[in-house]
Amino acid sequence: MRRVLALCTCVMAGFALASIGGAFAGDTTRERAAASALRGLVDLSHPFNEQTIYWPTAERFQLTEVAEGETAGGWYYAANNYAAAEHGGTHLDSPIHFARGGDTSDQIPLRRLVGRAVTVDLSKRVGDNADYLISRADLRRWERKNGRIPRRTIVLLRTGWERFWPDAERYLGTAERGQQAVPQLHFPGLSEGGARWLVNRRGVKAVGIDTASIDYGQSPDFLAHRVLGAANVPVFENVARLGRLPSRGFAVVALPMKIEGGSGGPLRIMAVLRP
Repeated sequence: MRRVLALCTCVMAGFALASIGGAFAGDTTRERAAASALRGLVDLSHPFNEQTIYWPTAERFQLTEVAEGETAGGWYYAANNYAAAEHGGTHLDSPIHFARGGDTSDQIPLRRLVGRAVTVDLSKRVGDNADYLISRADLRRWERKNGRIPRRTIVLLRTGWERFWPDAERYLGTAERGQQAVPQLHFPGLSEGGARWLVNRRGVKAVGIDTASIDYGQSPDFLAHRVLGAANVPVFENVARLGRLPSRGFAVVALPMKIEGGSGGPLRIMAVLRP
């Protein structure tokens, strides 16, 4: 954990150095350290736009122009309004989403959103199986090859489903909208047993996945959500670019919109790799 904190500190120092530019113009060592730290950042969020995928019953992202152009005073000005459901695109599921009394978006401690992470890459096992359930056995198999998942780790599950983004027909199993589309959803997710194992045996901080839901598309009862929510474990969904991450030895910074009382919200999440 100390090494992860040191890594995050190095990156933050890089941000600071980059922001004040010329102040260290003559200090090439610090400049190189800053540049190296910044190269170690991987953006794990999809952009929000008209193609952003949402649950079939959720309101899609809308960006409405308020102003754009030269003002009467002679300067340029741009502003927009936006509207969207909490749960769409790369986003947070707060524990309260499926657990009465769980943390809301604004109550989640920052320590649960930042820290060391592992990528459990199951993309080869999942293949094209849109109803694949990540099991306890899958997680144990990954550990035999890559080592034990430490307690208080952020676990990112890679199914390979990102390759279908933003094609809703392939990513969700249907491009239809409305309640009638929900039974047609097909995409991989985490099993109830896998979720219980991560909570009870590994004490994870948070869990992320590169699909539309931590539960698979055909789930009738959202058991993975319920297990993780009951343990106050935040969930990150529609996470991008997990194929660019190593299996371990990196950190994650996941900062959602701080919606008071929110059950989720848009998420900017990044990985911090070793320089």
